[in-house]
This record gives sequence, structure tokens and C-alpha cells, in this order.
Amino acid sequence: MSDREPMADLLEPGEPVDLDNCAREPIHVPGSVQPHGVLLAVTEPELVVEHVSANVADLLGRSVQDTLGADLDAVLGSEPAEQIRAHVRTFGNLRQRNPLVVVAATPDGPREVDAVLHRVVVGDRTLLVVELEASTGPRPFSFPNTYQAVRDALERLSASQSLAELYDVAAHEVRALTGFDRVMIYRFDAEYNGEVVAEAKRADLNSFLGLHYPASDIPPQARALYEQSWIRLIADVGYTPAPLVPGVDAATGEPLDLTHSVLRSVSPIHLEYLGNMGVAASMSISLLRDGRLWGLVACHHYSGPHHPPYGVRAAAEFLGSSLSLRLVARAEEDELQAALAAEATLVRLLIASRDAAHTLGDALVGRTASGVSLLELVPAQGVVVFGDDTRSVEGVVPDDPSPLREWIAAQPEDVTARTELSAQEPALADALPGVAGLLAVRLPEDRAIVWLRREAVHDVSWGGDPQNKAIARREGDEVRLSPRKSFEKWTQTIRGRSAPWTAQELRSVTDLRRRLLETLLLRTRWALGVAETVQRSLLPAELPHVEGWQLHARYVPAPGGRVGGDWYDALELPDGRIAVVIGDVAGHGLSAAAAMGQLRNSLRAFLLRGDGPADALRWTDVVARRTMATDMATVVVAAVDQATGEVEVSIAGHPRPLVLDAVGGAELLEVSVDRPVGVGSGEPPTHRFVIEPGGGVVLYSDGLVDSRSTNLRAGLARLVGAFTREDPTRPVDIDDVVRECSDPSSVDDTTLLLLCRDLY
Repeated sequence: MSDREPMADLLEPGEPVDLDNCAREPIHVPGSVQPHGVLLAVTEPELVVEHVSANVADLLGRSVQDTLGADLDAVLGSEPAEQIRAHVRTFGNLRQRNPLVVVAATPDGPREVDAVLHRVVVGDRTLLVVELEASTGPRPFSFPNTYQAVRDALERLSASQSLAELYDVAAHEVRALTGFDRVMIYRFDAEYNGEVVAEAKRADLNSFLGLHYPASDIPPQARALYEQSWIRLIADVGYTPAPLVPGVDAATGEPLDLTHSVLRSVSPIHLEYLGNMGVAASMSISLLRDGRLWGLVACHHYSGPHHPPYGVRAAAEFLGSSLSLRLVARAEEDELQAALAAEATLVRLLIASRDAAHTLGDALVGRTASGVSLLELVPAQGVVVFGDDTRSVEGVVPDDPSPLREWIAAQPEDVTARTELSAQEPALADALPGVAGLLAVRLPEDRAIVWLRREAVHDVSWGGDPQNKAIARREGDEVRLSPRKSFEKWTQTIRGRSAPWTAQELRSVTDLRRRLLETLLLRTRWALGVAETVQRSLLPAELPHVEGWQLHARYVPAPGGRVGGDWYDALELPDGRIAVVIGDVAGHGLSAAAAMGQLRNSLRAFLLRGDGPADALRWTDVVARRTMATDMATVVVAAVDQATGEVEVSIAGHPRPLVLDAVGGAELLEVSVDRPVGVGSGEPPTHRFVIEPGGGVVLYSDGLVDSRSTNLRAGLARLVGAFTREDPTRPVDIDDVVRECSDPSSVDDTTLLLLCRDLY
């Protein structure tokens, strides 16, 4: 059996078969043969008969009892027996050298027969199977001249310009060669439903061209046999099987494996199926691609039994093999052209994706100068590209495609395809009206690309209703399910499905994803570089020098170079005070850096016009809410009188300052905190305190005290400890503080500002 479709739980030989269980029928061990020939299984090298078909007397005039245990010399005659001995000694692969024409002794005198040979393993030994077919009717072909017989047909196949022409030529050539009333080229889809794609027939027969047949018409174990035995003849659909004697091997208790037997008896269900179609004789030739069943050349005869000689069948099989090769070559050529076209589009998309003047999404949906779009790579009705905080679309896309983002994040694979969304993902289908199929590509950091296809309504013409594929037949007290009798054209309208995503399309998007990862890395580097440049340009080039005071500040980007929205500032106010500020915009990257710049400059402007910390924060919040709807920031502002040390401080959502005393102590300032800037800071409360000589104030961002592995309470305690000194005259090194307090697992940047009043 084929290892591609393993069969489990097969019926025991002899167990009754009907349509319910025919997919489990062990058709490779039927225990019988078709009666247009005789089967002998003999030992080697003695050539003693161990199994014989019960019809041996019809051809050789010998009883089963006289044949079993006899050698081929006695059964066929010494000369044909010696021919067979010499043949099996000379050739290793017997199936490639069939048939061997011998003259056997029969009751009517010497008669020419085709001896078809192959070996079969039985337990721990091998038997030689000799199948004998009488030479009836014209015998135009033998093994040596098979190529001559089909040379013209091969030339016509080679000259075919399209698949349709290739199918048509093959059907007509096989019919001319074999004499069957109808020859069809039968192609399977991915689910093994079949379609008649070409036909040559008698003029009076109705056409089957374009009809489809369900996969259940050819069960899996039958498809597996088609992959191993490429041609099968049923000379008379109404035949009475000739059982093998004995039915099982004496040593193993197993029936003889007839996988490669040309006389192998076929399933009674299949014979009944053919009979219901009015077929009197049948032959099939396998069409393979890469060793897998791609289709069949199906031959039907209606006017009675039909027995093309082995040479004719060999020529037809050779023609089928040639057709398979041409189909593979044509398919590979088409696939190569499709792959080259896809690669060219992919290269253009990748070039567009590196256009720093556009977002990745806009670059991929055709909004760059090149105009190349994802819809050129994979045809669909619409495509949506999800970015960090952006969404770019082209074509027809639902008004709100956002449910896709969460669904894609939950998928186990980076590339996911659906063709019947309403059945496969009903909740998602409800959220995406009009979408029947999707192809989704997941990218890092919650990015994604999704192609969307509408329903593709189409009609399929079946050879009979595939949903009504069985009829009940009473046999005595039992009711047996049998094959359908009606094969009249039955049209089914398929709804709810999109056009399928092809193998090439799936390869293209997988390749696109792999190569976009490099583009995303480059874009991230560009954005980080720009963001860091923007952020550092907005930090003070130098801190003001204040007589009697020491001012120090540090900014450390987050690990991995993820630029955030932290900033610090220090400036002298119109009233002579010095203002110190630390802020933290939510988010990372260029957008956070840009927002930081706007908020920093707004806050500076309000402070420089004379507003106190609370008013400056309130007006900055107004600016943020009216012009920066998606941005928010936490900010602390302290205005310090240089002469008296009096401090006025207001806080919008930011961690509270740390106050240092003159004797080495440090504690968090007890003050209420308003909401962050951008969400309605309202009237930030003002708190006042005095920095004594030798004391100071510490402002910091939450990246210094809060992380994934350190909670805020512990981080604050660590910071207080870093500024607590036993010797108040020893200055604090803020670089040591940053090293001691920073958490390596933090994903945020860190900012620290220290303002100390001189002791003397």
C-alpha cells in the first residue's frame, strides 16, 4: 500500500462490503482475479505452483488439483517454462519487461499467450506471480515497438500549446489506440474531487465534459493503489471472479497481495457503480506528479466486454506516462513564470518599503512614487496593513477591520489562510461583513498584513447529486447501501467561500514576511536614530550656573536603544528664580520624542512669561488636549528662590520629588499629585518648602524606580537609601545613584536631576 495514505482498520478478507464500509475494503488482497486470464504463483527457482486461480481449466485445460504442486513444465510445457526461467534469471525488474510472449500447451493445442510477471513477498520468502492472458483479437504492439506505436501521439502532445489542448490530444490518442467508446481525462482537486477536463467519445454518447465527481467515488485505498499500479483493466464489468486456491498462504495465513496484478479482481462496489453508469468494460491509467496521483485517464466501453491486448495497454500506459511528464513540465513552467513575476513584484515592494518618507503601510499599499501595491503580489479585493499606531488600506476593506488585529495575534502560525470564514471563524466573520476569505501575515510588535477576499459564487456541475451518493437495496432480511444510479448532470451553487489561496501566493507572502523583517529592523534603526537625535537636541546643552547651588542631571536611554519621551530642563525665570523640570511622555520612539519636544517648549514658554509651576502645567495641559489628542505626559516643576531656598512645586501625574536635608537625611515630599498633562490636569496643587544650606531636591522619572522586576515601593526605598548619607559633607555622585537604582530589566529610559544648596 502507499505510505501517503495509510489504511487502518481494514475489513477482513471476505467480510461483506457496502457503501458504508467500502473505504475500509482491502482491495489489494481480493482473493480472486478477473477470469479473462489465469494467475499462477510459483516458487523460485523450482517454479512449483503454490497458488492458482480457479479458472485454470478454461485456458490450460487442467484442474486446480492437478496444477497445485506441479511445476511450470507440467502446466505450460517445457519450452515456455524454460523461457520463463531464462527471463527471470536475466532481468531484475520484471515489471519493466512485460509481457513475455510464450506458446503454452492447451487442450486446443499450442497457443500464444502473454505471460505478465512480477514478484510478491509472502512472509519471509518471495513468490513469482505468472499471469497468463490468451492472445485474442489483433495484437499490433509488442514491447519493442511500443514507442513506434505512440510516436505520432507523443509529437502531438509535445506540440500542444495549452493544458486544454494537451488534455484533448491525450484523450483522442488513447481512444484511437485502445478502441474504447469513451476516454476521459479526469483531474483531481486538493480534496480529490474529480473533474472531467477532456473527452473523446462515440458520437451518440452524451458528454461528461466538465462534470465533477465526489472524492468518495474513489476511496483512499483505491487512490493508493493507483499510485503503485498505473494501469488497470476490467474487461467485463459483469464478470464472475475466479478465486485463488488456496485463498491464504499456508505459512502466514495471509491472502496473496495482488497490488501489482494485472488480473486483480476489483471491488464489487466499484463494479456496481460502473454497472449503474451503463459501463460494460473499463480501463484506467494513472497520471502522476512527483509520485502522487494527479488524475486519471478513464476509459469506458458500453457495447459489451472489451479486452485490449497487453501490448495495446502497455502503449496506452506509455502514453499516459508521457502525458504525466508533459503535465509536470507544463505545471512547472507555469509555476516558474508565476514565481518570477511574484519575485519581481516582491523586489519592488521591498524597495518601496525602505522609503523613509512614508510609513511602512503606505509604502506597501502603493502610496510611493513606484505605485507598487500588495494587491499586485496577491490578488484580493482589499488589503490592510497594521502598523504601530497606524492602519493603511487599499481596495475594499470593512469600515472597522480592527478585530483582525487581536485574531491574528492569537494564531499559532505567522501566516494564516482562511477561505470559508463564516464556517471556520464565525465570530470574526460577523465582525467583518462581506469578507469570505483572508490571508494574514503576522509581523513583530503587533504589526500585520491582511488580504481580504469576497465570496466567490460559482456553480459546480456534478455527475449526479454528490449528497445523494447512495441508495438502499434490500437483500433478503438485510438492507445494503449501494452506489447511486443517477449520473445526470446536477448543478450545485457554492456560496460562502472565497477563491482559494494558491501555493504560489502562500509562498510569496511567506517570503515577503521573511524579507520585511530586515526592512523593519532598518526602519527601527532609522527611527531610533532620528528620535535620539531629536531628544538629545531638546535636552539642555549645558545647565545654568547658579551661585551657591550645584545642579546636575543625567539621561540614560532604555536598554536596546529604545528612545522614550523623558526630558529634563533648567532655566532662570524672569523673577530671578530657577526652574527645574522633569517630564515623561508615554511611549517610545520618534512620536514620543516629537511629543516631548512640543510639551517641553510649551511649558518653557509659560514659565518664561511669568507663570508659576501650577499655572504653567495647567496651560500646557490645554495645549496638549487641543493639539496633541493622543499624547500624555507626567511632569514635575519646581521653582527655587536662589537667595532663600524657598521652593514652589507642582506635579502632574509624576513621581514625588525627594527632599534632602542638611544632615544627610532624605525623604519623599508629601504632596498631592494631579492628573497627567493631556488628560485634564485642571488646577495642579502647589506645595512649598525650603531647601536648607547643605540640602537639596531630587527629581527623577519612573524608569529609575519602577520596572518589571522591581515594584514602585521597593524602587522608591532604594532611591531614598542611595541619597541617605551618614556624612552630610560627602557629595552624592549621581552616576553612582543611577547605577545602583537602575534595573537591567527595565524597558524605560531614566532621567535624574539633582539641585543642591551649598552648605557655606
